Amino acid sequence: MDVGAGTGLLTRALLDTGARVVAVEPDAVSAARLRRACPEARVVVADAASVRWPSEPFKVVANLPFAAAAEICRSLLGDPSLALRSADVVVEWDFAAKRARRWPSTVAGVVWGVWYELSVARRLPPELFVPRPSVAAGVLRATRRAAPLIDPALADPFERFVRRGFARGGRDLDAHAWARRFRLGPGRNVRSRP
Repeated sequence: MDVGAGTGLLTRALLDTGARVVAVEPDAVSAARLRRACPEARVVVADAASVRWPSEPFKVVANLPFAAAAEICRSLLGDPSLALRSADVVVEWDFAAKRARRWPSTVAGVVWGVWYELSVARRLPPELFVPRPSVAAGVLRATRRAAPLIDPALADPFERFVRRGFARGGRDLDAHAWARRFRLGPGRNVRSRP
């Protein structure tokens, strides 16, 4: 899937590799141009934050709108039942760096890191883009883990636990009790220092 496909630059490159491509574009005029430029792609006119993701395994390669990147990534990476296999998304540099680093982390980085290996594939300077943004971009890579770090049935309580821990700075949390609850044994602590 190419999310926020715009003019179809990535859509065309993906099609040229032989991939089946679903291009998501919220602007109807741009979507019509995209259909003409890439007739082999399935073009969906929709806001990426509210698009219905495929039920079969899929990958995302996209240049996300910076203002919507957090919401789109949350819908892609926050649900362990989603059939997403991997995502390579161009986002604002600080967003990519914060989500991929292990320490200090963010709520999203910890929660998403249970289901996906997160890394920054590369930094992209502003001069590579037209129009030129005021900040650098980065390619945030998310690759589904072969085995999640916790049972997916515990996703909601785990996220509440992580949010509570960040809100309280870790105070008043019985870490050992929570580690037992989420079956986090040695080497399974998703927020430990590298």
